[in-house]
Amino acid sequence: MKKIYLKRGKEESLLRFHPWVFSGAIQQADEDLKDGDLVRVLTNHGDFIAMGHFQMGSIAVRVLSFRDVAIDADFWASRLTSALKVRQSIGIADNPQNNTYRLVHGEGDNLPGLIIDVYDRTAVMQAHSIGMHLCRKEIAEQLVKVMGQRIDNVYYKSETTLPFMDDMENGFIYGGSDDNVALENGLKFYVDWLRGQKTGFFVDQRDNRSLLEKYSAGKSVLNMFCYTGGFSVYAMRGGAKLVHSVDSSAKAIELTNRNIALNFEGDKRHEAFCEDAFKYLEQAGNNYDLIILDPPAFAKHRGALHNALKGYTRLNNKAFQKIQPGGILFTFSCSQVVTKDHFRNAVFTAAAQAGRKVRILHQLHQPADHPINIYHPEGEYLKGLVLFVE
Repeated sequence: MKKIYLKRGKEESLLRFHPWVFSGAIQQADEDLKDGDLVRVLTNHGDFIAMGHFQMGSIAVRVLSFRDVAIDADFWASRLTSALKVRQSIGIADNPQNNTYRLVHGEGDNLPGLIIDVYDRTAVMQAHSIGMHLCRKEIAEQLVKVMGQRIDNVYYKSETTLPFMDDMENGFIYGGSDDNVALENGLKFYVDWLRGQKTGFFVDQRDNRSLLEKYSAGKSVLNMFCYTGGFSVYAMRGGAKLVHSVDSSAKAIELTNRNIALNFEGDKRHEAFCEDAFKYLEQAGNNYDLIILDPPAFAKHRGALHNALKGYTRLNNKAFQKIQPGGILFTFSCSQVVTKDHFRNAVFTAAAQAGRKVRILHQLHQPADHPINIYHPEGEYLKGLVLFVE
């Protein structure tokens, strides 16, 4: 196995079980090291600290184990079994009202670089590191064994996360199915794992959609950046008076309309608009008393943080200007580099600019099937606020 030696003192974060080795911490590495290689990470004295997948870039090693163990079929089976037990213990797996959940959440499940979402009988696997890509078939084989009768198919979807790989092609590793309807809290959704964003559905908003449902009765609801229409479907079931869904993507609007029809066929309370969010809010009247702002990540790296915060402030300012007195705003950021304090300050600024009195009702985050490794606080990426606006 290849070796990497750290600079003196650079092992401290690893001794605190942080699962990343940054390139600046490396003193010396084997000359023939290639992306995706399994490496042993050693101190400058040659003492073992960790092992993981190597990749050129800022994050040079994603740690798989802090013990010197074989990374083989038994290793993958053990980690996948542990992940499944967590989902069973929180009541999200093997739930007759819900067959949509995240089984593996990267560092949160001690498998950095790997995401696995379950949609009914299909598991969608996504690699965020070359090492995990190279291990995909072995992982899929153990996944099928661990999941047993729960799944029939494993779909691999990493063209967007590893677009530079020559052998990258989305497709079924195991099985194959055209049945892409999944159940979330008793509601049905089409999951587009072929062409959709992420693994085909935003599983991480499940709990927040349920909360929105409780606030929806009799409300006029505006769902911005609706994508699959998840919040819209929950608002409909919650008894909303009307629901408007907005997205700049025509494909997203088509998928939203399909999901509304799947659950509320012929219901005239819903209407969807293919429009830029800022333009729609600019032209909208003051007709909504419940607004959802769930935009895509405004900042994917630290260099974009300043502009991202300006974007969040501008977007929330528009919503504060438009929402009815006594209205409720659900607002989110999924940018990992935007901290809870960053986001809250951006929304605070927006409220002040709009001159509205605002109370925080809930502070939201990712659900329990997206666990955060306590040694890896960077894993806390989703943050949201539910606000009462006078």
